[in-house]
Amino acid sequence: MALFFKSPLDIEIRLDGEDQRKHVDVRLDKRRKEKVPLFLDGETVKGTVTIRPKDGRRLEHIGIKVQFIGTIEMFADRGNTYDFLTLGQELAAPGELQHPESFEFEFRNVEKQFESYNGINVRLRYFVRVTVGRRMADVIREKDLWVYSYNIPPDTVSSIKMDVGIEDCLHIEFEYSKSRYHLKDVIVGRIYFLLVRLKIKHMELSIIRRETTGTPPNQYNESETLVRFEIMDGAPVRGETIPIRLFLGGFDLTPTYRDVNKKFSTRTFLSLVLIDEDARRYFKQSEIVLYRQP
Repeated sequence: MALFFKSPLDIEIRLDGEDQRKHVDVRLDKRRKEKVPLFLDGETVKGTVTIRPKDGRRLEHIGIKVQFIGTIEMFADRGNTYDFLTLGQELAAPGELQHPESFEFEFRNVEKQFESYNGINVRLRYFVRVTVGRRMADVIREKDLWVYSYNIPPDTVSSIKMDVGIEDCLHIEFEYSKSRYHLKDVIVGRIYFLLVRLKIKHMELSIIRRETTGTPPNQYNESETLVRFEIMDGAPVRGETIPIRLFLGGFDLTPTYRDVNKKFSTRTFLSLVLIDEDARRYFKQSEIVLYRQP
């Protein structure tokens, strides 16, 4: 409709205290980011809607409403959306608009049970939608907000210890101090070379996010390398120990999500990769759990 009919009015949505709130940089595509105000679970969402008819024209409408919506958009599922939260309020009964008018709205203590997420095949978003009903075509404006969910740190912390080897060629032992990390944490570990008969050129540590969407048989798995960090350059010798210290705070990470609304999950892996002089790669992955700490 927008290609053929110019909107006869402007809709502005302002959230209370929006300028003073913390904002999150949300990636729209590879080049563009947008700053979105941050909200928490249980927090009230309120603000003001201002509607301005263009050119001073008298505008008939069949009602104005505002909604607060939480939805999951599945890109691989023909772009289908699944609303898990819908709240609504009527702002105005059918009538006319000729001059700018403002309407206040408030959704009190809204339960936002999932954290916002913008992935490869799926997006979970919260937004305020204003609809001015018209007989020919409704005029709709949306404003996104971002939601964080905080988790209590685990009581017990277990480390990761694993051996990796190729018979009579390579045998290494690696250890990470724990398997659960908050998003501003530091990964501390070590790599110990028990046997080295390969000409290792360098070694790197990667953080990989694996996104799973849908359910079998229509299930999609996508992996994305979030961080690639070189931890050794040159050939190691038997008995050598390589320390690991990787600060997570500077990277664009998300918590681990488990079966969100039965639509998607994300898992995070530490991938240790060794590359020899012939460009052959040897790797071992270990799953870690990421969480957002209060």
